[in-house]
Amino acid sequence: MSSNYLAVRPDWLALGQEEILEPDLPIVDVHHHFFDRPGWTYLASEYLADVRSGHKIHSTVYMQAQTRYRREGPANLRAAGETEYVAHAADSLAATGVNVAAGIVGHADLRAGARVREVLQAHIEAGRGRFRGIRHLTTWDADASLVNPLSAVPARLMLDGAYREGVAQLAPLGLSYDAWLFFHQLPELQDLAEAFPDTTVVVNHCGGIVRIGPYAQCRDEVFRQWARAMRELARLPNVYVKLGGLGMRINGFDFEKSETPPSSQQLAAAWRPWMETCIEAFGAERCMFESNFPVDKGSYSYATLWNAFKRLTSGASAQERRALFEGTATRVYRIA
Repeated sequence: MSSNYLAVRPDWLALGQEEILEPDLPIVDVHHHFFDRPGWTYLASEYLADVRSGHKIHSTVYMQAQTRYRREGPANLRAAGETEYVAHAADSLAATGVNVAAGIVGHADLRAGARVREVLQAHIEAGRGRFRGIRHLTTWDADASLVNPLSAVPARLMLDGAYREGVAQLAPLGLSYDAWLFFHQLPELQDLAEAFPDTTVVVNHCGGIVRIGPYAQCRDEVFRQWARAMRELARLPNVYVKLGGLGMRINGFDFEKSETPPSSQQLAAAWRPWMETCIEAFGAERCMFESNFPVDKGSYSYATLWNAFKRLTSGASAQERRALFEGTATRVYRIA
């Protein structure tokens, strides 16, 4: 397992059992992965066990994780093997009552420019009606230790001409662009989103909050810079935000360092300034909750996570809560 991911400790997680809040509230988990790597396997059966921990998850969106690529054939098309694998896994779970991977977001190297169209078509075919978009990671920092080595890219990639030519291929095929980047790169994403107003852009993990390494001693400034950039980004109607993904090492909340897992009250309190800023800027109709499992499972359980989201929105209207828990996701990823 990469040091960028926190270790999942089932015995530690078991110390944090909670009663499920509002078990009948319908939910779309708009961001999860399958992993099949040395030392870490988390596939359909493991995810389904988390989904069945008590909340009413009726559909999910799968996010690329470099899992089960094709081992043969043209190198540029091998990533379509992940979409193919996930689509088959989703079909096998049809009888469970959970529409796992109702939407699939895959990887394509957008630096290929117009030539990436062949890869997109391969994903669409492999997805068998489930494929919705692309995520080509753009996380970069001067401190390379903050970046997952599996997805390292050069600086200012979103401003690169060839990369943008690749992004230009998405909207004509009805595909969205998921963005995983760090908070200081948000102005670059704004420039990209402005250049492609017909492309749906989805910001992952609240906009890439980093509060470790060189940012550990300036957390107040990180918040101010992040909030300013997110409010600017919210001016663009084609941009949406996923609320979640704050259980990673880089976020610096350090939940994993306690003797027991955080409660949903603790999570809600820690996240409130960040998530409420997103909701106030974008509105509930452009925000959606995500689990980011299994990556965030090193910090809390699936059941506690969704309890925290429910606590965070206890003062919202019924219409706002519907948007946050299922409505926005259903619309953006075209979930039946």
